[in-house]
Amino acid sequence: MKGLILSGGKGTRLRPLTYTGAKQLVPVANKPVLFYAIEDLVEAGITDIGVVVGDTADQIQAAVGDGSQFGARVTYIGQEAPLGIAHGVKIARSFIGDERFVLFLGDNFVRDGIVDLVQRFEREPINCQILLYRVRNAQSFGVAELVDGRVVRVLEKPKEPPSDLAVIGIYMFDSNVFEAVNSIRPSARGELEITDTIQWLIDAGHVVLPHIITGWWIDTGKRDDLLEANRLVLETLEPRVEPGAEIVNSQLEGRVVVQKGAVIQDSVVRGPAIVGEQTSVNDSYIGPFTSIYHHCLLQNSEVEHSIILEHSRIVDIPQRIEDSLIGRYVDICRSPVRPRAHKLMLGDYSNVGIL
Repeated sequence: MKGLILSGGKGTRLRPLTYTGAKQLVPVANKPVLFYAIEDLVEAGITDIGVVVGDTADQIQAAVGDGSQFGARVTYIGQEAPLGIAHGVKIARSFIGDERFVLFLGDNFVRDGIVDLVQRFEREPINCQILLYRVRNAQSFGVAELVDGRVVRVLEKPKEPPSDLAVIGIYMFDSNVFEAVNSIRPSARGELEITDTIQWLIDAGHVVLPHIITGWWIDTGKRDDLLEANRLVLETLEPRVEPGAEIVNSQLEGRVVVQKGAVIQDSVVRGPAIVGEQTSVNDSYIGPFTSIYHHCLLQNSEVEHSIILEHSRIVDIPQRIEDSLIGRYVDICRSPVRPRAHKLMLGDYSNVGIL
């Protein structure tokens, strides 16, 4: 089997972060979301992986490389525009050939991996296997209707959903999918929809079976979902202080990971939390469910339940920062200039809460 990961979307729901960075490279517990998808495929024995890339191709290729760091071989497939998930499948025809494959959206995240599902797809006469997750707001998703354990209908964001089973961003197909993606037409939004693809397979008499996810699944395309994914992964980490890290007159409580080259001085870190490589924490408090990426500075400040990306600085902030997603090279500091005022330089789609 082969793997196909889609990493070409624009990430509009994570602006302004995604104006300058790929959404699939935003870290969860200090690891880019995309890396979890690659690791899930490799864990399932799939090491020949195609990655569909778009405007952020250079960033994706710089981070993933040839795949050898994961024990995989990666082929990059350029997509001229985000024309739909099914379009990503269509342009990967020469890479996939006639093999079965797993399609993985690069910003999707599952707890339990896909090993059992891949094994089922390999041994059973299935043309397509889709993963489903029970949701409260089914009208916001592609939704599946099941009869006697088989998928009989798939609808894209229906006003009256036939079930609460959302189709999530992990799929398994055989080569019949290429006839499907070449037969469907673009939707009203100008995209080749994966739900139309699956429905075509059903209507053509192919076997489409579901698997309902019982662990957690998260589409990390929004801030709150990223923070939730971060929380869930941090809870699974074993505490450790990596070689080269320094802990000086500080307390580490609970599940705390301190990565190499980090320095924590005169501070309290209460886990689950992770402090990235070459990051300095001075006279500060880091609360639960916080990830601070590499080369950051936290000084005389407090942060909790947040993700802070690389090369950012938080200095002399009197109020605790929480429930926040802070981008790359961000500088948050207390200004000594009077009169007291909030002085902000914010890009498009920024979101700031001030008390």
